[in-house]
Amino acid sequence: MIKVLFVCHGNICRSPMAEFLFKKYVKEKKKEEYFIIDSKATSKEEIGNGVHYGTKKILNRLHIDCSLKQAEQLKKQDYDFYDYILGMDAYNLRNINKIFEGRMEKVHLLLDFTPYPRDISDPWYTGDFEQTYKDIMEGIEGFYRELSMKKLV
Repeated sequence: MIKVLFVCHGNICRSPMAEFLFKKYVKEKKKEEYFIIDSKATSKEEIGNGVHYGTKKILNRLHIDCSLKQAEQLKKQDYDFYDYILGMDAYNLRNINKIFEGRMEKVHLLLDFTPYPRDISDPWYTGDFEQTYKDIMEGIEGFYRELSMKKLV
């Protein structure tokens, strides 16, 4: 079982989008039984809140139900449970580092698995959920390719 956690600041925009898109992606590959997939936040700001309407709009368009998702905060013990902890930007990595007290071997940026590593801009500020969707899909495809090359799936 490969345990994957997507992390962003509030767990209402980018990380739940990545969580649900990756679940759909592995299901379409008929590999969902190999994975546990979730998402969390580095901050406490949105804890208990549902997915942002901009993310919901994209997921609804793809017939993905995220209505039960509520923002949850990353905890120190998550490091021991998950195999891959994938942050959305460098700011997230700094906060993840604080929470995990410097244990970062399992932590990566999602777009590190692409030919053009970079941050995924926060659509909370940019308003551009479509670009976020494209970046996340690029990262998911690269991450899955990496797992395939390692013969994990």
